[in-house]
Amino acid sequence: MTETFHEFVVQRSPALSRTAYLLTGDHQLAEDLVQTALARTYRHWRRIRDGDPEAYVRRVMYHQQVSWWRRRRLAERLEAEPTERAGGDHTDTTALRLTLTAALRHLTPRQRAVIVLRYYEDRTEAQVADLLGCSLGTVKRHAHDALRRLRAVAPDLLDATAERSTR
Repeated sequence: MTETFHEFVVQRSPALSRTAYLLTGDHQLAEDLVQTALARTYRHWRRIRDGDPEAYVRRVMYHQQVSWWRRRRLAERLEAEPTERAGGDHTDTTALRLTLTAALRHLTPRQRAVIVLRYYEDRTEAQVADLLGCSLGTVKRHAHDALRRLRAVAPDLLDATAERSTR
């Protein structure tokens, strides 16, 4: 049992970490989120290992992120501008990523989860509703509100993505 779980963790941790970062907007919180989800998954590994364990871990991550937000254990840190790191990469891709990260911080955890699932993981609205345990209408509403807020806080994001798609 331990060997198969270890293999799963080694193979899927990078993808899970990327999703966790998009959900939290913070590297340390993302690491905590992945570790919490993997710890909870390990307890049920015998039952889920033959199904789709990655879907189980992701579901735990989404619910845990919302749970942390609800309990107000972690205060979100909103910054007007992303902090620059000396010697960092200044390519267009990095600028786009920073803009996206800053814009995602303006969303609620539920909105962020819907956006990440719909557009980063390319899931259908029905799949998102199933993963988050809510109705299809709730998913549509969160997506609508999140996209409206993203357009308001980062209008240049739409221009940058349109420019990249024409290249």
